[in-house]
Amino acid sequence: MGAGIVGLTAAYLLAKAGLSVFVLEGRRVGRQVTGRSTAKITTQHSLIYRHLIETFDLDTAKRYADANRLGMQQVQHWVDQLEIACDFEAKDAYAYSCDGSRVRDLEAEADAARRVGIGAEVLQSAPLPFKTAGALRFRHQAQFNPAQYLVGLARACASAGAQVFENTRVTNVKQADGWKLTAGMGALRVDHAVLATNLPIAGPVRFDKRTRPRSHIAMAFRIAPKAAIDGMFIGVDEPTHSLRMGRDQDGPLLVVLGRKFDTGQEGDVAKHFLELEAWTTQNFEVGGVGWRWVNEDYDTADRVPFAGGLPRAPGLYVATGFNAWGITNGTATGILIAEQILGRAPPWASVYDPTRKTPQGFNKGGDSQSLVHSLGDIEPGGGGVMSLGRGKIAVWKGNDGTPHAVSAACTHEGCTVTWNNADRTWDCPCHGSIFSTEGHVIHGPAVEPLPARKLPPNWLR
Repeated sequence: MGAGIVGLTAAYLLAKAGLSVFVLEGRRVGRQVTGRSTAKITTQHSLIYRHLIETFDLDTAKRYADANRLGMQQVQHWVDQLEIACDFEAKDAYAYSCDGSRVRDLEAEADAARRVGIGAEVLQSAPLPFKTAGALRFRHQAQFNPAQYLVGLARACASAGAQVFENTRVTNVKQADGWKLTAGMGALRVDHAVLATNLPIAGPVRFDKRTRPRSHIAMAFRIAPKAAIDGMFIGVDEPTHSLRMGRDQDGPLLVVLGRKFDTGQEGDVAKHFLELEAWTTQNFEVGGVGWRWVNEDYDTADRVPFAGGLPRAPGLYVATGFNAWGITNGTATGILIAEQILGRAPPWASVYDPTRKTPQGFNKGGDSQSLVHSLGDIEPGGGGVMSLGRGKIAVWKGNDGTPHAVSAACTHEGCTVTWNNADRTWDCPCHGSIFSTEGHVIHGPAVEPLPARKLPPNWLR
């Protein structure tokens, strides 16, 4: 379930091994979280290795590095072997700071990286057009177009015998002589079920309590070739900025990732785009904005994903909590799940243990940031949440001012949604479900849409 990088990686390996494989995608291949990422194929996950050594131990940090190194190598191998046209380019990866006091952090991370077997070097500055105090460089990393990669991998799955179904949202996963999956009017009985759905939608473990949903904003600016940067960059200062080059049919783009925020807990997402545009135009010679979007991921308390089989639910596998580093981690966990289904386990499998202990209260949830008193408080093109009887409704107005209403209670746990004024979506501030203006599910863990609601006639006068 889920045709992102985890689901398709596992599906391809299992189909190649001769298993009967079905991939069920609620929307379209490449249009979800993986396809909307900045897609750095790298073992450099900001300042991760010192953290892992101090939080766990050196052995855990080494296993995390080994898993992500394998993930990076697997992507490159399949791009070559399967001839996937996805703008794959070898690039160095840099973590940089503009604060001189943080150079020691870069040096400590370089030492930690070398201890886990990764070549790393500290530079006096990053090769960027603005002043930096220092940078950490990992050589021989890579970047690609993630949507094109997923489409190519889905084709490879089909060629290997897997059946890939788009626009097929699974609404129920039940243990019944194996596992029974329900999608619309259809049902499928399987021996093994892989929940590669950003956040698992079923199972005995409450990953919605063990992870925290966060979103971040991204923009792609037109840029002249002479002004292009060479490499992939992540700032370690707050607010963090991630940078890389990309391209579309109209030419090169500077892709910039900006401020993160807890999903559904930001009342004005659009202002962050204005801030990011101002920062980018101040630091780079860019033209107009070609693309802008919001993407969502889930954080874990220890910055390591949860992935693998669940002992209390034999035959059920999960992968979640990628902390915004899902390309190599996602590929590694896809390999892990496929290996477990085939009766094997990689030597680094335990690093992703989905049942490991986590602190209580990591996800504290939140309340709607969009409460209004009347329809008059909602501008054309905007949205708000209003009380109606004992419940609440979520009202969005079209550009012509026509109001449209759905239930404001997220169909996952009933939390009241927030209007995202940048993406024009209804976002749950508790567990990260995202719905379209009409209430259709975009991201789970919700599997059912927000029901339509009628506005009282006297409200429309």
